[in-house]
Amino acid sequence: MGIIRVNNIRLFTNHGCLEEEAKIGSEYRVDVEVKADLSKSATTDELVDTVDYVHLNHIVKEEMAIRSKLLEHVAQRILDRMFKEIQLIEEAEVSVAKINPPIGGNVEEVVIVLKEVRKN
Repeated sequence: MGIIRVNNIRLFTNHGCLEEEAKIGSEYRVDVEVKADLSKSATTDELVDTVDYVHLNHIVKEEMAIRSKLLEHVAQRILDRMFKEIQLIEEAEVSVAKINPPIGGNVEEVVIVLKEVRKN
């Protein structure tokens, strides 16, 4: 089993429960970690035999562009698409961070983390 991480995907989008968040938007950071059998790609040196991190980044960008009230909701959508579209993935973890959240204090970020194992 191997691990592929795509870290610090930076985006500006409009998630949140407050109407102001929908209008103004915020900065977000997404980190993705997937576990898969990478032994074949380590031998063949072929992209088709591995988890393409360009594809992972594409999924994150598309799902983050769809407004959600909760970070948990968008993280779950990201996980669902990764498992649906990339059969090699056995386990995945997604963290979504809202940078400088509007929660009435000096808070750098709020982060949620969801992790799943492929259900057969």
